[in-house]
Amino acid sequence: MSRRLVVLAAALLGLGASPVAAQEPTPAIPAVEATPPMPGTESETERNRRVVTAFAELFWNQRDVRQAFETHVREDYIQHNPLAPDGRAPAISALSGFFAASPTLSYEIHRIIVDGNLAAVHTRMRRNTEDRGFAVVDIFRLEDGLIVEHWDVIQEVPEQSANPHPMF
Repeated sequence: MSRRLVVLAAALLGLGASPVAAQEPTPAIPAVEATPPMPGTESETERNRRVVTAFAELFWNQRDVRQAFETHVREDYIQHNPLAPDGRAPAISALSGFFAASPTLSYEIHRIIVDGNLAAVHTRMRRNTEDRGFAVVDIFRLEDGLIVEHWDVIQEVPEQSANPHPMF
């Protein structure tokens, strides 16, 4: 599979790199006071960790695009990747045949980080077992237990590193 096809496919997955361009500055995220959960109830962070972990399992491990999106993504899903469409239905349509068309593509989830309504999933995507792959971070915003917004960054794993620290 060519590198160009992988990057395009990653973009459709919401994993593509977006070019740096002149854009309106992003407003600062306002501080929110945390309210401790009631005893015996799940906190927002715990619930969102459960939702994003379930989405990741369905999407990357089971490769069930439709189930992952229909269960865990709101219909008016906002996609910040300029190569991918907004909306749950367009995302399902764009991604439905992707895993079948790329049977050697693999994802290894390294960490899931959640803080309130924001979650990040750090993965290694490889085209095949010989590929060094890509470091990918997907950032999700959740509301009422559903993914409502998505950002992503992708970085090719270099052949050599200037430091001894692994990317994962």
